[in-house]
Order: sequence, then structure tokens, then C-alpha cells
Amino acid sequence: MMDKKNEEDGSGNPFSNLEKTSVLQEARTFNETPVNPRKCIHILSKILYMLNQGEQLGSTEATEAFFAMTKLFQSKDVTLRRLVYLGIKELAGVADDVIIVTSSLTKDMTGKEDLYRAAAIRALCCITDTTMLQAIERYMKQAIVDRSVEASAAPQLVSALHLMRSSPDVVKRWSNEAQEALNSDNVMVQYHALGLLYNIKKSDRLAVTKLVAKLTRSAPRSPYAVCMLIRTACKLMEEEDAGTESPLFDFVDSCLRHKSEMVVYEAAHAIVNMPRTSPRELAPAVSVLQLFLSSPKPTLRFAAVRTLNQVAMTHPAVVTACNLDLESLISDVNRSIATLAITTLLKTGAESSVDRLMKQISSFVNEISDEFKIVVVQAIKALCLKFPRKHGVLMNFLSSMLRDEGGLEYKASIADTIITIIEENPEAKEAGLSHLCEFIEDCEHTSLAVRILHLLGREGPKTKQPSKYIRFIYNRVILESAARCQMDSDDEVRDRATYYYNILDQQQAALNNQYILNSLQVSLVGLEKALQAYSQGPADQPFDLRSVPVAEAAPTDSRAAAPEGSIASSRKPEEKVTATRQDVFAEQLSKIPEFQQLGPLFKSSQPVELTESETEYVVQCIKHVFAHHVVLQFDCKNTLNDQLLEDVTVQLEAADGFEVVATLPCARLEYNVTNTCYTLIKLPDDLMATVGSCGATLRYVVKDCDPATGLPDTDEGYEDEYLLEEVELTVADHVQRVLKANFGAAWDEIGDQNELEDTYALSAMKTLEQAVKQISQFMGMQACERSDKVPDGKSSHTLLLSGVYRGGAEVLVRARLALSDGVTMQLTVRSTDPAVSEVIASAVG
Repeated sequence: MMDKKNEEDGSGNPFSNLEKTSVLQEARTFNETPVNPRKCIHILSKILYMLNQGEQLGSTEATEAFFAMTKLFQSKDVTLRRLVYLGIKELAGVADDVIIVTSSLTKDMTGKEDLYRAAAIRALCCITDTTMLQAIERYMKQAIVDRSVEASAAPQLVSALHLMRSSPDVVKRWSNEAQEALNSDNVMVQYHALGLLYNIKKSDRLAVTKLVAKLTRSAPRSPYAVCMLIRTACKLMEEEDAGTESPLFDFVDSCLRHKSEMVVYEAAHAIVNMPRTSPRELAPAVSVLQLFLSSPKPTLRFAAVRTLNQVAMTHPAVVTACNLDLESLISDVNRSIATLAITTLLKTGAESSVDRLMKQISSFVNEISDEFKIVVVQAIKALCLKFPRKHGVLMNFLSSMLRDEGGLEYKASIADTIITIIEENPEAKEAGLSHLCEFIEDCEHTSLAVRILHLLGREGPKTKQPSKYIRFIYNRVILESAARCQMDSDDEVRDRATYYYNILDQQQAALNNQYILNSLQVSLVGLEKALQAYSQGPADQPFDLRSVPVAEAAPTDSRAAAPEGSIASSRKPEEKVTATRQDVFAEQLSKIPEFQQLGPLFKSSQPVELTESETEYVVQCIKHVFAHHVVLQFDCKNTLNDQLLEDVTVQLEAADGFEVVATLPCARLEYNVTNTCYTLIKLPDDLMATVGSCGATLRYVVKDCDPATGLPDTDEGYEDEYLLEEVELTVADHVQRVLKANFGAAWDEIGDQNELEDTYALSAMKTLEQAVKQISQFMGMQACERSDKVPDGKSSHTLLLSGVYRGGAEVLVRARLALSDGVTMQLTVRSTDPAVSEVIASAVG
């Protein structure tokens, strides 16, 4: 009675409390004779409502409902019949033996009732397969060219598009009919016909090009079809890497003057999203979007301001001409339009307008969705980088947004922005950390709180008052379910807490620096293997961490909290530790008997090409460095299909002090199949002599062979050789990059006992950026504390580098650079080994 009353009052949802079992029970009414259309319409509506709300029917349930539904074909009620078609479409993928209604649907498709025909086609295409489709193909073709639009043309074209996924070969035969439908007077038929034609021809680039060329000369009358034509033309231009000189661009540009606003917007949107478009070429499109900003239609205003917002990210100067129109949209009743208008102005406006715009957006920011709040945050991020002096106003605004309600993605975008401001603007660090401290006191997103806590642990010690951050970290820790970390339910939390507690309890600055501030620089996979080997052997000596391969630092990232393999890294417990490239090489080399006694692998270089890529033999070298040896891995490929190479080796003319210990040949080198040979070199004991070049020659036995089969013409071959580029061993080959999160602590810990200092004139280098890049690469060391980024306009800079030399000796470099006629460098090197200090210091000279 209550549901009936709500339905009569027009309030509430009459289907809100449906139960699947009772509704399916009601469906038995479909079997009654005669059919009661009004009652069946109501029950069928319930079934369709449930399915569209995500209710799942089992195969048996769906089949029973489906077959009961087919009994309704005996009714002539138009509304009921169209609901039956919808029911068939919804249940076709779940029910069994749905093919049984094919004859009924075919009858409706070919009958005289126009209102039945279109829906029958849609339902039939949902249950048909390739075999059945061929049987009714004639009717399908007729439907495409049917002049009665209400009957079948448009829905059949849409159905054909869906059938392309299951029966592409059959649908491709309908190309002529689709071409005829393209000349229809109906705008939707033209649109769908073009879509079908494109999908039929899209695998044939020439056919698509001809279709687009023909239609651009005489564009369809349908604005929908023209929009699709614009998109297809842009896709062709992108695939062909054609610029604005292309005739297709002229067509898109001409659409800016089309009588349909839809087409005009599509053309403008396409132009502003084309790569390598100049401001001059963007100007007409921006002018059109500017006109739309004052349109009485909210949809046009929204589309225009959203597109201009995107353009402002890459070409803010072009959008500046629209600032007055954008100002008028700040008070738009549609808050989404107002938000986009303000964020666009933030990207294009002057520094003096920032305060006013932030005040205006703060008046309604709480009324917009998280999606548009994120747009605001991104605009503020760009603004902070553009106007660093405004960081105070902008971060205060971000802090207020952090305190508002919002989801994880929204809050994470704010935190990301504050972190970026902190990293890019040293003056903003203290304020930014304070805002983040306040946020984590009641942060409900654990992953975000952990990230900020890690940031506080990394940046807090570098501030003027590090102690003030301890309170925030401690408060957050005791808010968790376990009051003491060593009793936490998470085993990783307990392990970390025990680890840090025992280090701090020693009260030794060196231990704190090495194991907390800078952490362990080891490969986790290598550490696991080394510990397993140690536990299985005699334990007369303590475990030596120097026996564990060093983990190379990841590429420089300002947000890297701890290097890979670090005990202090923020890896989640459920994440699998994957083997690095070096771990894979170590595993491969350990299986070769000649290399099993070399000890842990220290470093594997990137491949170095020893031949040109288009030569008959292609060889590249990977240098695997051990404590006292180098394994040279030569990956060889034979590009001649009429030759088979056997007993392939690379013979070296070793530099002074280097000793070739073993050469491992590659047995066969077939056409276009890469294979590997090795050379083992013992390094000299004198570190100063470990840099040099070795001449290299590829030697092999050649057998002529049949290009078709690859089989040799004879068992006998002849010896030959091929000269390769020299193999160079550089300083960087002996150094592994490691990241020091706190360079100052590491510098003080090593001390000045083995310090060397000298001054160099780097006349070949013309910029500080060039000097930083080349010095880092030449020494093979990792830039720390973002010192690889040279601030704009600076004439001096300090580069901080960290690494581990072969054998386990730590080495740090401080290079003070000054720009004059070239670059002058004051180089200071510290290492735990005096010989390593000497090698690194002399490397530049």
C-alpha cells in the first residue's frame, strides 16, 4: 500500500525494494493465455530495472525468464513488444538456447510494422553468430539502404559496427550498402554510415585516405558525420606525421567556419590538440573558443573554457587574449565553468592578480566536485613554479583545502603539490612541512600519512629546528592501533621498529649516519643470497656486508625517499622483491664454471656498440666488473643469410697490466640469431692502472649456406676475422652509483683523512648544466640532494656525487663549479680508501 501511495504521489522509486526471487516468480505470468499487456509491461520493467542496477542472474534463472518472455510475442501491444526486444538483448549473453527466437525476430525485421523493425534488428544482432548472420545477410543489407529511417537504417548501421567485433569478414561485404547510406538525407544515418565505412576500411591505409580525401572535398550534410571526419583526418595526419602544411589541416581549419557550432568546436578542439602547432596556427581556433565563452548555452561555455584551460598549459600567451572573457565567467552560475575560468586565469594571469583570483575561488571551492578541485590544485602547482614569491598565499589556500572533506585522490594531489613546492622552492620548505604536519594529525588515508611521515623523516633533519617534527611523528605513531611499534600487528612495522631502536640505542653518530640517515646500499636479492650462503657455511667470521652486491641508485628523482634495496625504503610488505638487471646477470654468470670463483658481481655496464648497426656482423659489449676481474660479454649477430659462423670468439689486445685469463667461444652464429661469447680479464692490483683500451677482433670459421634453409653447403669452412671498435675500461666502470639521502652526514662520517682537492679549468664546457651532466657520467656517480639541477640564472653551483668503488670503498665528491669563459671546477674527493681518492681525483685531469 505504501509503494502504491508513493507511486501515485510521484515521490519515491517504485522499484527500490525489488527482490530477485519474487520478481522472477512474477515472470511466470508471461505464460498465461491470453497475455495481459499492462501487467506484463510492469513485470518486464522490473526485470530490466534489476539487470540495469547490476543484479546478476544465473544461467538457469536467465534461461527460464528468457523463454517465458518469448511467449509475449503473441501480443500485438507495441510497448510490450519493444520491452521484449530489450529483454532479449539483456539476457542474450546469459541464457541458454537464445537462438530459438531467431525466426520471431526475423519475421519482425522483415514485416510491415516499421516500429518493430529497428528494435528487432538490434535484438537479432545480439544473439546471432557468423553462421546465422550469413543466412540473414540479405535482410541486413536491405535494412541499411532502407529509406524509412524509423524502420532500420540507423540501428542496422550501429548493429553492424557491433558485429565487426565478432564477424568482421561478413560485415566487410556491406561496404557498398554503407556507401549508399552515406548519401542519406538523415543526419544520424550519415553519421553511422561513415563510422561503419571507416571500421571496414581502417586496416587499409590507402582506402581510408581515399575516403577522407573524397569527403573533405564534399563534406557530409550531417554535423555528426563532419565531426567524425575531423577526427579521422587528424588521426591520419598523426599517423603520417604530417604538419600543418597537409591538405587535411586546411579542411580542419575550414571547419572553423561551419554553420554548426558542434563542428566548429570539434575543429577548434582538434587544432589545439595537434602536436607542434605554432601560436600563429592556434590563433583562429582560440578566437572561436573565445566567442563561445560568451554563448548563452552552458554546454558551449563549458567546452570552450575546458579546452582553453588545456591550451593554457602549453601556450599561455595565446590564451591571454581571452582573459577579459574568462573574467566574466568567474561569477557563472555553473560552478564547473567558474572553476575552469579561474584556473585558466591562474595559468595566464600576472603575479599581481593571484591574490584576487584566489580570494574569488575560495568563495565557492567547497561547492565543486573533487574532480574540479584537482584541476584547481594543478593550476596552483603551475602557479607556484611560475611565481615562487607567492608560495605563502598559495600554500595557505592548499592547507585550507587539506582540512576540507575529500577523497584520497584529491588529498594526494594537494600533498603532491605541497611536496613539489618544497622541493623547488627552499624558502617554502618550513611552511610546507608545517602544513603537512598539521594534516597528518587527523589524516584518514594511511598511505598518504606514511608518505608524509617519510618526507618529514627525510627533510626534517635538514631544517633549522629538526626537533619540532619529532612531536608530530610521535603523535601520529601513538594514534595507530598499537601504542608501541615493537608490538604492532604488522610484522614489517615490528621489524623496522626493532631495527631502528637498536641502532639508536648504541648512541653512535656513525651508525646513525650509515644505517638511518643514509641506509644500506645493497641489492635485496643479493643480500638474501649472501645470507643464505653465510648461514649454510662455517660461521667463524662475522657476516661482511661488503660481500653483498651494491644496489645501483635509480635515475635521479627529487621524490626518491630511499634507494632500491635500502632497509629504510618504503616498500609495502605485500610487494614482491623483483630481481634487478644486475641480479639477472649475476645469476647467468654464476652458472658458467670459469666465472664461479670470481665472487659477487659488482657492476654490469650498459651495452656498448662495437660495430655499426647496419654492418654484416653486429657486436655489442657488456662489461661485468668483479672485485679483481672483468668479464666482457659480447653479444653477436650475423646479418648475412648465406653464411653460418662457428667457433666465434673476440680476441683482445690487452692494455698494459691487463691479463686475458680465458676466452669462451660461441659455438654457432646462425643468420639473425644473437648469441654470446665471453672474455675474462684479470685487473692489475694498481688502481691507477685499471683504466685503458683493448683492441678487439671478431674471429670465426665461415661456412657458406643455403639462404632459404640455413644449412651449410659443406662441412668445411674457412677462418676469417672482423675488426671491432676498441673496448674501453673507464673510471665509471669501477664505480657503482649510490644515493646518499643526507650527503652532509656521509661527508662528515668519512672525514678528511683521505681528502684530495684540486682546481680544474673545463674550457670545453660552456654551461653549468653541461658540466654537471658530463662530470656525473664520467665519474659514474650519483648526484645527491638534487644537485644535478642547476637553478636558472645561476653562475655558480655545487655538485654533490656519491658512489662505491670496486671492492667496497665509499667515495664522495664535492665539485664547486663557476661559470666564466668556460667552467672552473674546484674538486674535493673523500673516500674510505686513499687509493680510491687518488683515482677519482686524477680522473678529471
